[in-house]
Amino acid sequence: MCGIVAAIAERNVVPILLEGLRRLEYRGYDSAGFAVVNNKELELCRFAGKIAGLSEKAKENNMRGQIGIAHTRWATHGIPSEENAHPHQSGKIAIVHNGIIENYLELKEELVKEGYEFKSQTDTETVVHLIHKFTKTEKSLLEAVKKTVAKLRGSYGLAVSNADNPEEIVAVRRGSPMVLGLGFGENFIASDTFALLPVTRKFVYLKDGDFLRIERENYEIFDENGTKVDREVVESNQSSEGSEKGIYKHFMQKEMFEQPSVIAETMEGRIFNGELNKQSFSESLLNTLKNTQSIEIIACGTSYHAGLVIKYHLEAAGIKANVEYASEYLYRPVVVLPNTLFITISQSGETADTLAALEKAKKLPYLK
Repeated sequence: MCGIVAAIAERNVVPILLEGLRRLEYRGYDSAGFAVVNNKELELCRFAGKIAGLSEKAKENNMRGQIGIAHTRWATHGIPSEENAHPHQSGKIAIVHNGIIENYLELKEELVKEGYEFKSQTDTETVVHLIHKFTKTEKSLLEAVKKTVAKLRGSYGLAVSNADNPEEIVAVRRGSPMVLGLGFGENFIASDTFALLPVTRKFVYLKDGDFLRIERENYEIFDENGTKVDREVVESNQSSEGSEKGIYKHFMQKEMFEQPSVIAETMEGRIFNGELNKQSFSESLLNTLKNTQSIEIIACGTSYHAGLVIKYHLEAAGIKANVEYASEYLYRPVVVLPNTLFITISQSGETADTLAALEKAKKLPYLK
């Protein structure tokens, strides 16, 4: 699952970016990279392989900068390679991207006709060329990003920098989670708070549709209508251990052995004397469950397998359940039976197809 880290500070941000990416390794990835601005020049460092290899490459090239964006990639469009790794560049603009742009082929065709050359097989490169195009007519990077987003279809999170203006980073959340980390004279962006725990404990969680612009000392958030908004600042007490392998050989092994404690923590306060504590659930949820006659479960990968286990137990209890891959559900006509509850499962909370399926389901007559 792709991950984003970005930082702007008075100090060299390369170690911050690399540590942030290392903390996102638990998601799985096939390549990684970052871009920094140094003396108003954009410098990219990308590697098809592990973060350790990217770190060595950065050290060999003496990469430095006070503003940068970084990414771990799980291939969707194009094979795992340095050319397909993020960030992608157009002129002095760099971009990192989580999610999928569904209409990238038609946009790419338009851009090719306008003279843009593509060096990768990704949908992301289409976005960075579009932003570059709109910077020629818009008064700011933020406005160029807004103009670009208006042309995109899909679920995504973006972080964008422009070497011609090395005092800001712009980010967007459209279905794919994004968080702002607040520091002293420095600010950060990530797709997961774990990535930023070494540098801050203060976070602002963007809402879907939000645009974010950060500087060293300030930040601005705009909703999808372009209205400047305030979002709550949350102090995190998370432990950074969740993103470490610890004594385990790999993250999948860690997840397996942690299942008993995770289940116990999840059910804490919801089971009393061996029975479900109904007071731990809202009245509206309980009313919905009373009317539920069937359940539609949508997921991908390992989450899909978890859905199959849930289906087994639901049907053993006499409740009809169906489990489907989000990618299949997303691109077919759907008939919703009366009194059907819709559930999505995502290990990371950022699975692009699952998030897109959820948006589709919100427009259908499922139980609310």
